Amino acid sequence: MRFKLILFLYFALIISASAQKKTRKNAAALPRPKLVVGLMVDQMRWDFLYRYYDRYQDNGFKRMLNEGFTCENTNIDYLPTVTAIGHSTVYTGSVPALHGIAGNDFIIQATGKTMYCTEDASVAPVGTTAAAGKMSPRNLLTSTITDELRLATNFRSKVIGIALKDRGSILPAGHSGNAAYWFDDASGNWVTSTWYMKELPAWVQQFNAQKLPAKYLQQDWNTLYPIATYVQSSADNNRYEGAFQKANGPVFPVKTSELFKTQGAGIIRSMPAGNTFTLDLAKAALENEQLGQRDVTDFLAVSLSTPDYIGHRFGPNSIEVEDMYLRLDKDLADFFSTLDKTLGKGNYTVFLTADHGASHNPNFLVDNKLPGGYWNSGSLLKDLNTNLEAKYKEKNIVLSFNNYQISLNNALIAANKLDESAIRKDCVQFMEKQEGVAYAVDIKDVQTASIPDEFRQRMIRGNHPERSGVIQLFLKPGWFSGSATSTGTSHGTWSPADTHIPLVWMGWGINQGKLTRPTNMSDIAPTLAALLRIQAPSGSIGQSISEVIK
Repeated sequence: MRFKLILFLYFALIISASAQKKTRKNAAALPRPKLVVGLMVDQMRWDFLYRYYDRYQDNGFKRMLNEGFTCENTNIDYLPTVTAIGHSTVYTGSVPALHGIAGNDFIIQATGKTMYCTEDASVAPVGTTAAAGKMSPRNLLTSTITDELRLATNFRSKVIGIALKDRGSILPAGHSGNAAYWFDDASGNWVTSTWYMKELPAWVQQFNAQKLPAKYLQQDWNTLYPIATYVQSSADNNRYEGAFQKANGPVFPVKTSELFKTQGAGIIRSMPAGNTFTLDLAKAALENEQLGQRDVTDFLAVSLSTPDYIGHRFGPNSIEVEDMYLRLDKDLADFFSTLDKTLGKGNYTVFLTADHGASHNPNFLVDNKLPGGYWNSGSLLKDLNTNLEAKYKEKNIVLSFNNYQISLNNALIAANKLDESAIRKDCVQFMEKQEGVAYAVDIKDVQTASIPDEFRQRMIRGNHPERSGVIQLFLKPGWFSGSATSTGTSHGTWSPADTHIPLVWMGWGINQGKLTRPTNMSDIAPTLAALLRIQAPSGSIGQSISEVIK
């Protein structure tokens, strides 16, 4: 009897251990994608998904639209609309009022000092000796979805950010990212800072040693197809476009081989090859860091900065922009093919969006009998300060119109015991009378101002008390800061051309279809959190887009 009891207990222990092992195995197998790839296309308007649709091939933008899920009515829900804020908002699910990135540059209101979004004097460059390497995410005040993925896996997930622009790689990679790499014009290399590592990995050093910018720039930029077929764009060589230095006008072919000799490797930022070069590094990271090839989900955040450089110079109606998107489409198709071969189709999740859009050149609008114009911020700043000086007997009471906001010289006002409230009212009254200004609103009066509710909400979300100006300027439709001779385009305003962005999802866990109800840029991070079953970032105020997820 005693032997039977011992035998029974022995088998019971084996069965229990087996069940526990199975439970542990099932717990480790929580369904998640092998890799999440975030693609930010800097300055991509939503309509570029369809403006050139007939000329896209099947495996780039069309693949995402046809196989994946597109949120057709996604808008930026704050002001101003610039690169650093866009990248921060996508990855935090938050807005400047909380995440603190109030512009590419913003003014610390207490001191009047201008701060670049990712500058950090406490870190040292890695891979270069240039100041371009002294960057980190320190100024970002909330966690990112990439931080939350690292936390959820006890820092076993790898997170890597890549972009030609430092802010395009650093802010998405978050505070705890394993690496962020950006391009240094001086050395012609991909670099980082001591926030992430003491020296570049061997594979990055080997990648830099290939000197790919020189190789790409030796091939002059001509149109991918016969130039007469670019019917979606204005004729080449017009007054709305800006030429490269020492070039024979804004025309094809662009002699990149000659520009490289005089301007160095940094000129690759303004060539379609800049996209190719960025995705080359992304593919190298995929291979050498074994991303998505371990037992946890990894995250590769890639920002394609080149569209912004080309757009600023030539404008959204140019052949240069059209040709660049047709080439980017081919680059994306190649990148997706690499992901398919490395991880298997359907084993990774990709989302594609933009940090902001771009408005048409105001001269282009006026010449085509459409509303628009230039708002000359430089001369108006002088005029406003002259007006205030006459009343308050002090010079330079207003520091800046940066980010379409009025920042006051608070130290001067305090030292001379000036009436700040009266100064603010005088600024509002002066600006409301200026051509091109629709509204000038003091943040203290935002709840009672006679402005559209959407303006009110975007102003509140975009205003960080320590880093934003006290008065927000809303320009009339078709207007942005510049002069009558300005070429290309800009952004930063509330205009749909600036705020309506693409948002397309594809791959693991993603439904097929489209959504036309309104969604916000701040909804992207919480949607990723729901997909990955992890916590939303610490400052997230967005809502998960449930229709996207299977």
